[in-house]
Amino acid sequence: MTSNHSKENTKMQIPTFEEAARFHGHVCPGLTIGYIASKAAIEKLETERDIDEELVTIVENDACGVDAVQVLTGCTIGKGNLIYRDHAKQVFTFICRNSGKAVRVALKASFNIDAIDPEVNKLRPKVMSGTATEDEAQEFRKRMDGISVTMRETPVEEMFNVKFVDVDIPHKARIFNSVKCAKCGEMMAESRARVQNGEYVCIPCYEEYTRGW
Repeated sequence: MTSNHSKENTKMQIPTFEEAARFHGHVCPGLTIGYIASKAAIEKLETERDIDEELVTIVENDACGVDAVQVLTGCTIGKGNLIYRDHAKQVFTFICRNSGKAVRVALKASFNIDAIDPEVNKLRPKVMSGTATEDEAQEFRKRMDGISVTMRETPVEEMFNVKFVDVDIPHKARIFNSVKCAKCGEMMAESRARVQNGEYVCIPCYEEYTRGW
């Protein structure tokens, strides 16, 4: 007979921020946003890291935080349960197929990351342009680490609006038949094929016709 204590021990642990940072390559506010948002959603949904599309995440940006989302939730492009919408907003929607619940996590406009350490803004142009000295680069990284720590110590409700929402749960990823491009000869999923002069062509080879409308 399995005890409750044994069941608790088998519960999957949420990956740490350090694991997310190793995957991403460095510590930054963007990564921290994705980490905090994902952790808050997993706890709100009372679920665990995805194994086989039990979770779906819709991200509305392609910034650093998406890497943290992948590490914490297990949702990926390859599995078809990480959906990208090009809205350039720090907004994430997490969906649990098993419960049918969804949580939307949106960074508050009132949360000012730059105010945490204004000195970073003086160093960033030099670091990004490659003109920073070694000491300036180290100072920049140190300050970025400090900003991340402050963010992770800030109550979630001060940073994000977190609420349950009603969404249409996306279908699981499908596998489509492959067809050959008549121009380059490479294979593609038939769902993305274009027809030109009566033949299948891939998107890169397709010559779009437009009259400027």
